[in-house]
Amino acid sequence: MNPNLRDAGLSALVALGLFAPMIGLLTTSAPDGLYLRTRPLALAVAVAVVFFCRLAILLLRGRKREEYRANRRLAETLQRSGRFVAPLLLAIALLLPAVSGRYGLDLGTLILTYVMLGWGLNIVVGLAGLLDLGYVAFYAVGAYAYALLSTQLGLGFWTCLPLAGLLAGLWGVLLGFPVLRLRGDYLAIVTLAFGEIIRIVILNWNSLTGGPNGISGIPRPTLFGLTFSAGGGPGTFSGFTGLDYSPTQRVAYLYYVILALALLTNWVALRLRKVALGRAWEALREDEIACRSLGINVTVTKLTAFAIGATFGGLAGAFFATRAAFISPESFTFIESAIVLAIVVLGGMGSQLGTALAAIVMIGGIELFRDLQDYRMLIFGLALVLMMVLRPRGLVSGRTPSVALGAKREIAAELVAEGRG
Repeated sequence: MNPNLRDAGLSALVALGLFAPMIGLLTTSAPDGLYLRTRPLALAVAVAVVFFCRLAILLLRGRKREEYRANRRLAETLQRSGRFVAPLLLAIALLLPAVSGRYGLDLGTLILTYVMLGWGLNIVVGLAGLLDLGYVAFYAVGAYAYALLSTQLGLGFWTCLPLAGLLAGLWGVLLGFPVLRLRGDYLAIVTLAFGEIIRIVILNWNSLTGGPNGISGIPRPTLFGLTFSAGGGPGTFSGFTGLDYSPTQRVAYLYYVILALALLTNWVALRLRKVALGRAWEALREDEIACRSLGINVTVTKLTAFAIGATFGGLAGAFFATRAAFISPESFTFIESAIVLAIVVLGGMGSQLGTALAAIVMIGGIELFRDLQDYRMLIFGLALVLMMVLRPRGLVSGRTPSVALGAKREIAAELVAEGRG
């Protein structure tokens, strides 16, 4: 006999024993007393409802298990394909300046900037499960830190770059302290407010940030002291190498700079995930109460996630400032945080490869449909809705355990908590 039918039949028998006196019998009043009246039809309907509902639950549960197995197989397939896709993407990124023109380099630089931002936010949202809607604040802190240090103190890019990251990380710690006891929507609202506070301060502190006029004349980075100027001569890249000057040289150099910074972010995130701190982040994402019961210092765990994620956001902001040579508050609105968060969610929270693929699809896809003008945002929105319906947990939604006894097996996304902050 089918086990599902047997289970549903047993449930119906239990329902019959419970409902027989409650539904099958009805007391009616009469002039000479109370009488019991049987209701077999009502009893049969109630038992039938229990039988079929229990059968439907068992069938859906069996289908759910098949979905889990299918999703696990898909996750394992994506993990195996990632071993080939990631090196392929890296090879394309390294060879892009040799096969692409100015437009391709600018687009590649823009995509890599968002890849780096996505990997930085992935530490906070994907690994630690802390919903951060104000990540653009650290992006702005890094950009303005580099702009002020380079224009006011005359420091070079490579000197200011770590300082900008450290300042952004400090602001990440300052944000972390007030939100230690907040979760979910409340955490999201506070981080959103933090991002807006930073933007409003930048907008109104005219004596320091230039207010709405921004800061211009930000120095470009140099290659071992060599500048990429059109004049040539001593101290320039073209004069030192003997090559004819081309504007593409500076663009290609900036491209390789952001590629190196993005790869550094990826390497650090992967290494941190395998050490005790990374496992503490994942434990915090799964269940904060269980995390506390294991003796993990939740305060330090949250603060380190905010600080390290903010540091990489500050580094990306410093690069943005030196690439554009001009920054203003309009470059650091909430929409930037929303785009980076969408990249992390669409790629699969906690997935490095998924974040990179989502950045390529989102940023590169918008550029592909630029000629369609107003319709491109409609196409982009429909694509996002379709993606959320078909892959609600993102492109690469499986998880590889940080620690495992024996061979590591991919975990289906439905079995992994997304965190509540």
